[in-house]
Amino acid sequence: MLGRYLAAGAVLAALSSSVQAQEGALITFKTLTLEAATELAQGALAACRKGGFQVAVAVVDRGGNVQVMLRDRFAGPHTTETARRKAWTAVSFRTDTQAMATLTQPGELTFGTRQIPGALMLGGGVPIEAGGSIVGGVGVSGAPGGDSDDACARAGIEAIIDKLEF
Repeated sequence: MLGRYLAAGAVLAALSSSVQAQEGALITFKTLTLEAATELAQGALAACRKGGFQVAVAVVDRGGNVQVMLRDRFAGPHTTETARRKAWTAVSFRTDTQAMATLTQPGELTFGTRQIPGALMLGGGVPIEAGGSIVGGVGVSGAPGGDSDDACARAGIEAIIDKLEF
């Protein structure tokens, strides 16, 4: 009987040490594939085209690095950088930029975040979530107003939502 307890204890010790080793210096996380990011960007672009808007769409990974950039032929020259910054801001603050535009108005406690290099508090940037984690961000620029940019970004996410649920 004592032998069984010792054996069970040894097995538990071995299992717990392997779990601790796995939780050591490295972590694992999910990120969008290039194909999913491209499909998302195309979905956002199509939604804006349907509304008659010429835009740029940027999809960034969870670290804010550009994965995909699309610019419609008549979108303004400023739209690519603006879309990238909106996507980066959504990932960095883990909040859509439409909400950030409101939360960071002059007089608000968070107003100073507008001074962070690269941050852009204009509607049209939305974090991409899968399984409760942020896996990237999408930014749209060029539609008349942040509400329209935001709607197109959300339509892009909706285009791949089935692929995000795991």
